[in-house]
Amino acid sequence: MSVITATSAVPPLHSPRSTPRPRVAMMVRSSNAVSAASILTKLHSDCATPLPLLRQVSHAMAADMRAGLAADGASDLKMILSFVDSLPTGDENGLYYALDLGGTNFRVMRVQLGGKEGRVVATEFDQVTIPHELMFATSEELFDFIASKLAKFVEKEGGKFESRRGRTREVGFTFSFAVKQTSINSGVLIKWTKGFAVSGTEGRDVVACLNEAMGRQGLNMRVSALVNDTVGALAGARYWDDNVMVAVILGTGTNASYVERVDNIPKLHAPKSAGGSTIINTEWGAFSRGLPLTEFDREMDAASINPGQQIFEKTISGMYLGEIVRRVLHRMAEDATLFGDSIPEKLQMPFSLRTPDICTMQQDSSKDLEVVGSILYDVAGVNSKLESRKIVVDVCETIAKRGGRLAGAGIVGILQKMEGDSKGAVFGKRTVVAMDGGLYEHYPEYRRHLQDAVTELLGPEISKNIIVQHSKDGSGIGAALLAATNSIYPH
Repeated sequence: MSVITATSAVPPLHSPRSTPRPRVAMMVRSSNAVSAASILTKLHSDCATPLPLLRQVSHAMAADMRAGLAADGASDLKMILSFVDSLPTGDENGLYYALDLGGTNFRVMRVQLGGKEGRVVATEFDQVTIPHELMFATSEELFDFIASKLAKFVEKEGGKFESRRGRTREVGFTFSFAVKQTSINSGVLIKWTKGFAVSGTEGRDVVACLNEAMGRQGLNMRVSALVNDTVGALAGARYWDDNVMVAVILGTGTNASYVERVDNIPKLHAPKSAGGSTIINTEWGAFSRGLPLTEFDREMDAASINPGQQIFEKTISGMYLGEIVRRVLHRMAEDATLFGDSIPEKLQMPFSLRTPDICTMQQDSSKDLEVVGSILYDVAGVNSKLESRKIVVDVCETIAKRGGRLAGAGIVGILQKMEGDSKGAVFGKRTVVAMDGGLYEHYPEYRRHLQDAVTELLGPEISKNIIVQHSKDGSGIGAALLAATNSIYPH
């Protein structure tokens, strides 16, 4: 993903912390008090996602997709060409590697494929933390470090993993930074993000940087496919199910990709692919039209490192849901009497309340909402009463419901765009939307709201054909599969 769309999953949900209770620092509440109930009522109104609004969002998503396919810069959605013209068929066989660089860790994986009979015979992976100093080093130093760790991983190859003699090992390279892709195995880095400031890489082909580093390590390897993580997720899911047409990642960040016919891409001036279709990386986190935003969303956006950008992502993804709730609760503490006459100082700390926290609070079924009380004390230094806890759960539900239903509307927008260009090709048959990411996996209420929105928008008959299903960690295997699909060797 190109802008703040890290795909690392939201941490698994956990039980309330059992650490020693902190001292509670307080600030005196403002005398201009209003009721918490009135703030909550306005929040309900501002976050409302009735069916007519969801229809507007889905139609706007489809319209922005078409504009982005017509010309670069014509839409908030970048609609990036993946150059993936051939999806896995199941015939792929042999040993392939995947390398996923998306943040301060990178992952290397090997996958042994056995064709239609054996499918995925075995997988093995290792995760490596990048030393902080290398985030500010030279391009050669960073890629040499990555290649050296890859070389050590290759040295352990054995057992069920067997590379054919005389063949160059092939790698699928998932690179989750802003890249202008120029072919299936080349792409120029536009800009480092996520805290990286590596010199000498911007404007260069990142595949060439990695290939050269592997050569310096004496590795007989080459990158066969450069892929975005959602593209890898789609390929990985499609390997097991031919009906997968869309892949969505809902984790810390969010993005979506889908299968598009090349004759529906006016900005594609290159010769049409033999298969007639390709994968489009929508970068849908940048979508913004018609979204129901609150004053808390606007304040959070204004304080972010990219104000005015990634509005859809800031409304639906795991990085931001907890922070929106924190801002609402802080306002209720400051202007109302939610936590008594004082404002918990810890509640002023941005991002101190995380999305796993609000999910855990929403799932509290105890009579006195004891889990909610424990999390509020541990995270915000709040001593709360039952009535306050009920309001907190209501706020969590309001923000999660809006996020899930808007994500569902975005998915329907993609499906409607596809169906509009090829009547019956999507809604007239079984069509699968593969979902990955910790937010989707670990937040059942969010997941339910997403599915409800899809069903409401499409109606009971059409929605029977649309299968929204979890596809865990598909992007790693997907990258290896795309390396196999684009191999220089015949299968």
